[in-house]
Amino acid sequence: MKFAIQCKGDQTSREIKLKIKNYLQEFNLEYNEQEPDLVISVGGDGTLLEAFHSYNHRLKQTAFIGIHTGHLGFYADWLPKELEKLIIEIARTPFQVVEYPILDIKIHPKNGESEDHYLALNEGSVKTSEGSVVLDVEIKGEHFETFRGDGLCISTPSGSTAYNKALGGAIIHPSLEAIQITEMASINNRVFRTVGSPLILPKHHTCMLKPLNDRSFLITIDHHTYSYKDVKAIECRVAKEKVKFARFRPFPFWKRVHDSFVADERQ
Repeated sequence: MKFAIQCKGDQTSREIKLKIKNYLQEFNLEYNEQEPDLVISVGGDGTLLEAFHSYNHRLKQTAFIGIHTGHLGFYADWLPKELEKLIIEIARTPFQVVEYPILDIKIHPKNGESEDHYLALNEGSVKTSEGSVVLDVEIKGEHFETFRGDGLCISTPSGSTAYNKALGGAIIHPSLEAIQITEMASINNRVFRTVGSPLILPKHHTCMLKPLNDRSFLITIDHHTYSYKDVKAIECRVAKEKVKFARFRPFPFWKRVHDSFVADERQ
């Protein structure tokens, strides 16, 4: 099996990376950063997001697993103290794969040139530095509403616990193939009106966001931000691709939610 390691960059994470690399090579696994079967993320959820974007062209061939060296993450589920156990599991045990849906975003320019295409593991967002965001929202080709406000967040189920949750969106189990559209400070009065609630779209529903003015947009794809002008439409849907996570033990989603946001200890 071929493996690669994405590292946060701090001393602890670098030391863990070196230890994993040396041990797995002793087990005759091949370190290959170009065509890995397994990418091991050492750091936090941000590190795993970096790993996803480094290998999102290989989602059919590559699985991911995370070791968190900071706070408990939703993607990085192994502790440094479990390192030896994980190394043995990787070296000797065929791993099971859990697939999560991801977000497909296309930016259509006004000039008719080819669109820019992105995949997001957590979310995409649309904002502007020039006042309010004003967009016509179309779902399945039909006008739904005209949005005015700070912006919109379009999240995946696994990313629904991140920015989306902070905006008041719902937490969605990643077994559901859907995306969620959540408003950021929408303007609602006698003149302007939006639905005011998060929208959950299934995989066969496409959302088109069509700007109604000539303002530039700041479009984020996970932790990357891009500036766009002359945007005709922003197309959002559940991606055909999925992200694969290697599992050597159960890692229940609702337990992660509980441990991250509730964490009550029953006496």
